[in-house]
Amino acid sequence: MSADCQPQKSSRSWIFLVARWAAALMILGILFYLLPVTPLRNALSRVPLTRFIAVLLIYLVALTGGITKWHTVVNSAGAQLSFAASAQCYTSGLFGALFLPSIIGGDVARLAVGISRSPGPAAVITGNVADRFLDVAAQLTLISMGLMLLPGSLPVPLQAPAKHVLLAAAVASAILFGFVVALRRPLLRGRSIRFRRRLAPHRHAVRAVSRRPHRLILGCLLGTSVQGTYVLLTALLGFTCGLDVPLSVWLFAWPLAKIAAVMPITQGGIGVREAALVVLLAPFGAPASQVLATGIVWEGVIITGGLLAGLTAFLLRRSPSHPSRP
Repeated sequence: MSADCQPQKSSRSWIFLVARWAAALMILGILFYLLPVTPLRNALSRVPLTRFIAVLLIYLVALTGGITKWHTVVNSAGAQLSFAASAQCYTSGLFGALFLPSIIGGDVARLAVGISRSPGPAAVITGNVADRFLDVAAQLTLISMGLMLLPGSLPVPLQAPAKHVLLAAAVASAILFGFVVALRRPLLRGRSIRFRRRLAPHRHAVRAVSRRPHRLILGCLLGTSVQGTYVLLTALLGFTCGLDVPLSVWLFAWPLAKIAAVMPITQGGIGVREAALVVLLAPFGAPASQVLATGIVWEGVIITGGLLAGLTAFLLRRSPSHPSRP
């Protein structure tokens, strides 16, 4: 029966992948239909190949910062991964987020490689969750910086909602943390010994992370620096496309667009991110066609980077110096 279920599961995964790519193309098609084509074509023509390659190279350098962050966090949980193994995990995740059929995106590929490489699978899972929390913290940090830098240029109707969103996020995080602490013991009480034994490695990994706060701080700083670099690169592409938008506005809008792209509607958030940017930058007078052109060029950088990440993961997998976990 399991043999029959496996092909069906694989078939559903590929159908899901095709559906998400179709949704991405549909959203982009709607944007192309609604926006004037000539300004969009003119904005795209303003980006020379040399500028695209330069942005791509800086993007790849920033990815090494992301690898370092993930390596630091998962090893603080006790994963005991070499940097090459962490690089394989991270690049596999980047490739998987764009090209592999997975509901949770590249995390499945990242965890699969990490678990096969590490003597502590629970540490890899716990460290990856902590890394995701650091990513969210980095996005909120950039949004807060954007709000602090543009109190005068932010439209009055958006000031109160933006502050309310940040306050709601902080309150929700505090409430979630409080629930986890308050319900930890009631949820564990009465559980079977087998369940407690399965959960024990994750509890040890959480304790290992909590005993190394300096590594979490380093991870948060690395994450903020990497995400800030992406904002700068997008702003540079926007300037090349003819957008006259202050950097403080990009700091506010870009992380929100990326958070919107996390919704599992399209593959890798393609289409959703561009639509969110068009909506978020419209109150600041940014022409929608130029915003879309910027988003398209940035997607080209991300997709090219994802392909190179997949090639890197393949080469690291064939490396004989890092055998798999027995």
